[in-house]
Amino acid sequence: MREVVIVDGVRTAVGRKGGALANFRSDDLAAEVLVALIERTKINKEHVEDVILGCVTQVNEQGGNIARTAALIAGFPVSVPGVTIDRQCGSSQQAIHFGAQAIAAGDMDVVIAGGVESMTRSPMFSNMGGAKSSDQLTSKYEIVNQGVSSEKIADKWGFSREQLDNYALESHRKAIDAIEKGYFKQEILPLEIDDLNGDRRTYMVDEGPRSNTSLEALSSLKPVFQQNGKITAGNASQMSDGASAVLLMSHEKAMELGLKPKAKIIARAVVGSDPTLMLTGPIAATKRVLEIAGLSIGDMDRYEVNEAFAPVPLAWLADTGANPEKLNVNGGAIALGHPLGATGTKLMTSLLYELERISGRYGLLAICEGMGMANATIIERL
Repeated sequence: MREVVIVDGVRTAVGRKGGALANFRSDDLAAEVLVALIERTKINKEHVEDVILGCVTQVNEQGGNIARTAALIAGFPVSVPGVTIDRQCGSSQQAIHFGAQAIAAGDMDVVIAGGVESMTRSPMFSNMGGAKSSDQLTSKYEIVNQGVSSEKIADKWGFSREQLDNYALESHRKAIDAIEKGYFKQEILPLEIDDLNGDRRTYMVDEGPRSNTSLEALSSLKPVFQQNGKITAGNASQMSDGASAVLLMSHEKAMELGLKPKAKIIARAVVGSDPTLMLTGPIAATKRVLEIAGLSIGDMDRYEVNEAFAPVPLAWLADTGANPEKLNVNGGAIALGHPLGATGTKLMTSLLYELERISGRYGLLAICEGMGMANATIIERL
């Protein structure tokens, strides 16, 4: 098996639903990060053998294989194919895995993996057209909303509302701190957008983090998914718009092209988990990927575990015994947003730059997924 490296990654700043990126078509937005990745790495577009993009709500502008249309918009040769995949919130992380597997197997040398989602222009579940779950499925499993699932996780692990709100507050604090210190500047592609007044401006700061939030403000929010529940809009991830991408290569090809990769992929894992609890998959995925890599959780310098809802990373911490000081150190989706199909490569890009910033060695990324699944990836900084 050949060694697979990540040459670089790039992302847009994440926009709130209905916010800064609301006027950006998804295919145009995806094309922006594809062009930026080529410009950063200075490779020829002809070298790319596939463009694999994650996108969850494949309808309207996000339908019709957005990976292919975005590549064409970005000026890639017609010989460069594209494919769009949906593994729910981990879609672009799975894009990394599929691309890495093709390279490791020797089928390809150069792949772009990425993702895009406009939750403004293609709202979540709009691709379902009002369809309900099959009776054959619901006769076998209790199929619930993800918010109800996170309520169940909070109850099972015994997390209080105060713990969840405190976690959310910390997510905002860390994100604001990272923005003020300029930690995201290198990874974010500046975009020219029209603001609400019609004026042109450069957009390159994530919209989600709130510097004025407080425990009092968070605790005043009403539960969303069940009466007397603990999950609110404040301790759940934000609906968002954004795009991201990473450039994958065989190590040999990177050397041939004179490129200096940022990291190599050490191990990949994907698991199925309880479709009712649904969001606990990162626990099993983490254990599996560590076993594949022959490493321990203590070997990791940083971990990114997607903050779909506050109970998800808290349960992950409890069961893995991981160090909370290494988790989502620059904030997570509760503060920074969760543009579904783009989140995997967004978090991977942030992990690459964070490891570089601290001169760390190993990083772990894990994302929970709808219907009970999770991906986990371990990278080593080069």
